[in-house]
Amino acid sequence: MLALLALGAAPAASLAQRPGKVWRVGFLVPRSRPTSFDDDSIGGFIRGMRELGYVEGRNLLIEWRFADNKLDRLPGLARELVALRPDVVVALATPAAVAMQKATSTLPIVMTNVGDPVGAGLVKSLARPEANITGMSNFTAEVGPKQFEVLLEIIPHLSRVAVLVNPDNPGSQAVFRSIQDAARQARKEVILVHARHEQDLAAAFATIARERADAVIVAGDPSLNEARRLIADLALKQRLPCMGPFRELAEAGALAGFGVPTDAINRRAAHYVDKILKGARPGDLPVELPATFELTLNRKTAKALGITFSPVLLLRADKVIE
Repeated sequence: MLALLALGAAPAASLAQRPGKVWRVGFLVPRSRPTSFDDDSIGGFIRGMRELGYVEGRNLLIEWRFADNKLDRLPGLARELVALRPDVVVALATPAAVAMQKATSTLPIVMTNVGDPVGAGLVKSLARPEANITGMSNFTAEVGPKQFEVLLEIIPHLSRVAVLVNPDNPGSQAVFRSIQDAARQARKEVILVHARHEQDLAAAFATIARERADAVIVAGDPSLNEARRLIADLALKQRLPCMGPFRELAEAGALAGFGVPTDAINRRAAHYVDKILKGARPGDLPVELPATFELTLNRKTAKALGITFSPVLLLRADKVIE
């Protein structure tokens, strides 16, 4: 399970220091609004806030802005949130965090599920962000090589891997390069395939088939994660082993998922918001990194592909879908 560096959570009772205060929190998301927050990883933030004593309709107002997987909408939505003058804004994933950074240099910003905050220019360093942004990194560029290792363990004879990325996501290129480096050391070939939206996926998988890839790794991205069921279906139709950084992809029918649970990352983001609402400066709060990751295996999909997971791998798995 996920182990994270502790920020330290203040007890909910401490909120009594501001009786009657309703805190306004902006939340910028690249993808579309979920049908239910209860069944979605974004709901982890709401649950985290509730654990700290913040309840919507009582002492918390969340201003949601969803870009519906159209990343060019993010700058305008970011400016909308700044105009509302919230107490803090949460930005989900690198594209949203970059949009918020460009929209304001003073409003506190808590990023969540950002792959490489330093590389994206969001913070000066993980230990001392220094500006108005801090939060959670899912370290996806580091996860990529580990995903490749797991995939190679499952399919030792594999020679060519496709990496599916959203080219509009600044963090995706770092993920691809990290997988490419790992593959080069193993003397394997990597193919870069782009898909910005769900409607791009059929063409993307046609390219993967044409290039005769043995498997596909999906780079972490909100739009691609939302389209996980279609990705899993297309991969299975082509008899392609498919894995990505989210448990949800394996639950949707892909062969495996290896990465940080997004709901846990979003829940931890609530602790940053709480600290900032209590007076902390974002630049003084170190960025948190995941310490361990979660492996999910889909045995049903493996059987359909004629793949058998080793007993050792099954013992390492946090979840096995039968």
